[in-house]
Amino acid sequence: MSSDVVLTAALRNNLLSLQNTQSLIDKTQLRLATGLKVNSALDNAQNFFAAQSLNNRASDLTRLLDGIGQSIQTVQAADDGVTALTSLIEQADSLATQAQDALASGSTEAKIVGDVDLSGVTDLTSLNGVDASDVITFTLDDEDGTSVSLSASTVTIAANDSIEQLITKINDITNSSDSSQALEASLDTDGHLQIKSLQGGNLRIAFTTGGIDLAQGLGLDTLTLGEISNNTAIDQYAVTVSGTATLTSHVFYEAGGSANGIADASTLLSALDNSSGTNYFAGQATDQITLSVDGGTTVNVGDITTLTIQGFVDAINGNTSLNTKISASYDDTTGQISIQAIDPTVKTVQVGVSDVATNGASANFGFGLAGAAAPTATGNKSTESIAFGVAASTLAQLEADFNGLRSQIDLLVADSGYRGVNLLNGDDLTTYFNEDRTSSLTTEGTTFTSSGLGISQASFRDAATIQATVDEVADALDSVRSFGSTLANDLAIIQTREDFTNNTINNLEEGADKLTVADQNEEGANLLALQTRQTLGVTSLSLASQSQQAVLRLF
Repeated sequence: MSSDVVLTAALRNNLLSLQNTQSLIDKTQLRLATGLKVNSALDNAQNFFAAQSLNNRASDLTRLLDGIGQSIQTVQAADDGVTALTSLIEQADSLATQAQDALASGSTEAKIVGDVDLSGVTDLTSLNGVDASDVITFTLDDEDGTSVSLSASTVTIAANDSIEQLITKINDITNSSDSSQALEASLDTDGHLQIKSLQGGNLRIAFTTGGIDLAQGLGLDTLTLGEISNNTAIDQYAVTVSGTATLTSHVFYEAGGSANGIADASTLLSALDNSSGTNYFAGQATDQITLSVDGGTTVNVGDITTLTIQGFVDAINGNTSLNTKISASYDDTTGQISIQAIDPTVKTVQVGVSDVATNGASANFGFGLAGAAAPTATGNKSTESIAFGVAASTLAQLEADFNGLRSQIDLLVADSGYRGVNLLNGDDLTTYFNEDRTSSLTTEGTTFTSSGLGISQASFRDAATIQATVDEVADALDSVRSFGSTLANDLAIIQTREDFTNNTINNLEEGADKLTVADQNEEGANLLALQTRQTLGVTSLSLASQSQQAVLRLF
């Protein structure tokens, strides 16, 4: 006997219908709960995997967006650096231009200014240290270093001479070649005597009679004076006022003169000749060279027997009493030694020779006008005092400012990086735009340190070196501006690609949604219909079962 329950066809059909309806209700409720009409590959394999592919690509591009955003920040950091760097370079250009202007105004004027108020002095001999018959000697050269022949080279103070009469005597000195006025003397607004050359070169003032007392009386010992001593006596005090901001020596040739060419830096000083082959330091084989700044500590540089040109330069640059105030260099192209003030307070340099063996020691390096005259007895010395031109202190300050600014350029570049990438210090930046990294943009960095820009340590010693600095700064400015344009172009490209990538991601996600996302309105209507169908199915099942319930009434 079978144990199966026998259902009528109507009951079975109603039950199957209710099961199908419940299955559809469950599916619809899942869609409403998840918002997706395709929740797995079982729902719709084709749509599921297509949407998954679209979503995967959108996810990959979303991760790329982070890199693109960081690239934008890196480029913007570099662009900010370029803006600041441009400002610093423009400031450097301004300093170099100021140096040109200072040199132009100062290189034509060799001038000495006193510090005693002489206004209203009607008798110079009433001044302490000034006597009748005291003599002042003037020597000039022009811009080319050629000696200027004067109608008179000396001025003698007469009894009862007033300051105005002395000024007239000085102003009456003329250039022998064209009778033009050679010197200009006057009192400044403070009553200080000032004397300047009108020839554009160097001016040497020697107090040949009256010595230091005369210089002090007239207030003209402001610049430290050089001296020539003979035994225990001082023959004269003098100072050469340079018409330039850098002290430059004679042109030094190898032994034999110009026929053998410019002297090498390794040549001994004792072997240096002029162009004609005459030795500059003849008879001074063991003489000691001394140097001091503004009359300060006298430094024994070395003796002419063993000292080379380079040795002379190195002795200056290596001495702590000198190397904070002046610097020296030798140009083996021109054959000249240069001494430059690096401290704006420096006014004079005293180059001396101590005659320890023979007569005739002379500080004849040519830094001044013609070198100091030689003493006449063994054991004496001569010192040539050379004052820098009126622009020297300004140029020294401008040079210090420029080199300080140069250091700031290096510091700025070092601070312009972003997350380890510094486009201003030679790093490259690669920005990827697609998920397989076949589309990218490489922003090439460059080295914008002062060295990378070609901005050398400034040496504002003459027109040529200043012009070289001006040219370097101009080239650097062009390079930075050009790089700024490149950065702006790359930044625009990266931002455009960022917007494009955002739109692509939205498009991919929208496409994936169309394949898998359920229509909530439709699914809600479906659920309502299914619930109605389920209610009707239950009612139908109840009706179908009533025929079997009639059997119960028989009992």
